[in-house]
Amino acid sequence: MAKPKVAFYWCASCGGCEETVVDLNEDILKVVDAVDIILWPVALDFKKKDIEALGDGEIAVSFINGAVRLEEQEEMVKLLRQKSGLVVAFGSCAHLGGIPGLGNFCTRETIFQWAYKDSPSVVNPEGIIPQEKTIEDGRELTLPEFYDTVNALDQVISVDYYLPGCPPPPDLIMNAVNAILTGQLPEKGAVLAPNMALCDTCPLKDSKPDKIAIKDIKRPWEIKIDPEQCFLVQGLFCYGPATRTGCGETCIKANMPCRGCFGPVDGVIDQGAKALAMFASILGVEEEEKMSDEDTQKLIDRFADPAGTFYRFSLPTSLLKRKRVGGVK
Repeated sequence: MAKPKVAFYWCASCGGCEETVVDLNEDILKVVDAVDIILWPVALDFKKKDIEALGDGEIAVSFINGAVRLEEQEEMVKLLRQKSGLVVAFGSCAHLGGIPGLGNFCTRETIFQWAYKDSPSVVNPEGIIPQEKTIEDGRELTLPEFYDTVNALDQVISVDYYLPGCPPPPDLIMNAVNAILTGQLPEKGAVLAPNMALCDTCPLKDSKPDKIAIKDIKRPWEIKIDPEQCFLVQGLFCYGPATRTGCGETCIKANMPCRGCFGPVDGVIDQGAKALAMFASILGVEEEEKMSDEDTQKLIDRFADPAGTFYRFSLPTSLLKRKRVGGVK
């Protein structure tokens, strides 16, 4: 009996999702034994033509990580969608847009201006920037179009399941693979992680009082973090109340606040707005005291990067989606 065909593909991301597959360690041998990996560009030499030669739906499942930023990435994910029975958005960037999605606060032109001209580390006296077409030694060379807007995977193709995390932990990957192989999958569109907030499983939850009122906002490097006390109580921004659990509380156990990479629980439309509302509700002082507008503004100003803080992983899938720019969709 033929093994089910499985594909892994990498779009706009850091590569951490590819690393976490390797982090399966000996379990990767179980995966290789159970499936036929027919595309994994980071590890094995497959070509686009190999995928084009397959019948529609012949790939059992494609795990696609990374946001869609380039023309080539859009072309490949559409091809994989056509050739796959199931598509899994693998990791935060495919799921929500991720860190690359913060590029939606800029345009292609401003990104190129900084990356190739204005950055202090750049030496480019001729001001050369990448071109989609150029002639070299009489031959035309091409590059894929760099889009103005970064999209999450389901904004480009239909997605069957979401495996969250930056990166997804190995246990969730193995659970997903086993569920696919045994046909024990939940309803399509499900996020393959528990539908509860990280605060519900946080090892520091017993130190969190029923009501929190903080008078100052601190960044992790500014204080000696108490590993036994809720980060919010210490004045640190922690995304735990607005983030799905399932990560194994990795950041918390490393004595760092949650970053929000697992995305929201079901029913939350905008994770950034949810986190903003949560944090705004605990800024200030006890009810019997009053806080001046000036003191409130000082607290707000303590956020060095509000947009990057609240929309670190989810800007493309938020209600904002991107900074409005004339002519840019």
